[in-house]
Amino acid sequence: MSWLRLLLALSGRALVNPLLAIDLLRVAWRFRHRHWYRRFPFLPLPAQSYVRWRLYTAYGDESAVPPAEDIIAFARWVGRQP
Repeated sequence: MSWLRLLLALSGRALVNPLLAIDLLRVAWRFRHRHWYRRFPFLPLPAQSYVRWRLYTAYGDESAVPPAEDIIAFARWVGRQP
């Protein structure tokens, strides 16, 4: 699966389930780079080194594309946290 297909799969699931959309946005906000507003393109995107580290620790490969179900399960878990 490519990153584009993953994004499309998550977007489709979020359109069907608004609570999942909220959880996915919450996860995206947690992963943002600390000073995202200081660097172009001024979007709350995660640092590439952090994403590579998270993928390596989770899947053993820093270039892996996680399955949509893993991201959804993590987002739902985050949504249950206070």
